[in-house]
Amino acid sequence: MGAICVTEASEISQRVSERVSRRVFFGASALLFAVSAAVTIVRCAAMSAMREIPMPGGWSMSMVWMRMPGQTWAGAATSFVGMWVVMMFGMMLPSLTTTLWRYSSVVGRAGRGEMRIYPLTALAGIGYFIVWTAFGLVVFAVGSTLAEVELQQPALARAVPIAVGGVVLVAGALQFTAWKAHRLACCREAPGCGSTLSSDAVAAWRCGVRLGLHCSYCCAGLTLILLVLGVMDLRVMAVVAGAITVERLAPDSERAARGVGIGVVGAALILIARATALR
Repeated sequence: MGAICVTEASEISQRVSERVSRRVFFGASALLFAVSAAVTIVRCAAMSAMREIPMPGGWSMSMVWMRMPGQTWAGAATSFVGMWVVMMFGMMLPSLTTTLWRYSSVVGRAGRGEMRIYPLTALAGIGYFIVWTAFGLVVFAVGSTLAEVELQQPALARAVPIAVGGVVLVAGALQFTAWKAHRLACCREAPGCGSTLSSDAVAAWRCGVRLGLHCSYCCAGLTLILLVLGVMDLRVMAVVAGAITVERLAPDSERAARGVGIGVVGAALILIARATALR
């Protein structure tokens, strides 16, 4: 009888500890999301106050791709990547938090104490966002180069509105592919975290980087939509973040991805029709 009571007490203590850990983890994630969202909103407001450059074809180029007066390209890239990382925190945390919680739970079941679980989970998260940081550098390099070319080539600038519709259409079509389904399945798990689980710093880092790579591949189409429709447009940002979260957390991820694809294709056709009417 005494052994049973001890066992029950141990199970109760474990459940209480898990509830506390869950509250701490999701509370910290919610706080980080709120801070990143607030900073993103402030940065977007500052960018929207800047005058955009009118372009041939009836559209305007955002100053996000331009250097400020007296600013070097290195400074412009640093400013963009800093803004990009904060924005990615706000967009990706709602779906990433669940994956990181699964990782921390697996590490906990492997017998690691809480003082070790949290640093390893944080390290996995850092590895994840390092991938998005590198992606941001590539985005700025490509975006600023295209902006320079469009400023110098009016004929190319006139084709931008219909090209944007084409990019959105391709991104929508990508939602229906087997490639997307495979990448989405990888994103919904913590690749390598639960299988090898030599729960040290190197393993946690690799787990985060691997997850970041899967996630960036999976989000390639939706990220393109954000970039071509307005990287600092809060409305576009909210819609893309919502689509990413839904397809990651929905019980039927493939159906959710196809539903997002239908909406994206519809929006693309509207954009192409509008661009064609303006030509």
